[in-house]
Amino acid sequence: MSGGAKDPAARRSRTAVALAASVAIAAAASAAPARADDRIRVDDTYGRIEGDLSLLGGLGATFGPRAPRASAEIRARYLGAAGLFASYEDALGLAVTTPRRLFALGLEGRPAFLGRWLLGKETGVAFLDLVVDSVGVDLGVVFAQPSDKPLSPRPGFESGLGLEIPLFGRASGLFLTTRGGVRWSHLGLAGSTPGGADDRALYGQVGLAWQEVFMAHLVDLGDRRDP
Repeated sequence: MSGGAKDPAARRSRTAVALAASVAIAAAASAAPARADDRIRVDDTYGRIEGDLSLLGGLGATFGPRAPRASAEIRARYLGAAGLFASYEDALGLAVTTPRRLFALGLEGRPAFLGRWLLGKETGVAFLDLVVDSVGVDLGVVFAQPSDKPLSPRPGFESGLGLEIPLFGRASGLFLTTRGGVRWSHLGLAGSTPGGADDRALYGQVGLAWQEVFMAHLVDLGDRRDP
């Protein structure tokens, strides 16, 4: 009888220990996904995938080949990776320079962002990630107006690189923009002996720009058209 009385107590003790161990294991198992969820909730895109379209507008100055010119630009980007740009430069009559006015239209590619993000290569430092991912290549046509002639109807070509420095650490916000490259007039493209400094010249730009990210539903545009 005494041994029988001890057996139920021993079984209750073992049951309590097993239950406590099960609770501990369950708690540990749930803690790991929670920590993973916390990492997932950290936005290492800094707002870049809150929308599929970003618009940037800025003002600044362009230098080269002679006196500086006031400049304005607008850029539209799809998923922060590729897009279109248009820019306008004007000497504002403050200096005799060539070209006096210039229009540029073209394509922009920014290959670093999507590749680094999809591969998990972001550093987690907003300033560094946004600067590295902002490196872009511009290819476009330019229409220049010399100081003593009307606007040329024959386009030239420009190739450049750009870098944007975030001032707020977010995709939507204020940026310091820097760009530079090479421009050729139509004469320079034809291989003619350059007749002026603007036929084949380096240029540089610096300015301030505001970028805003929107959800334009360009990704699922085809799906939304289906009945």
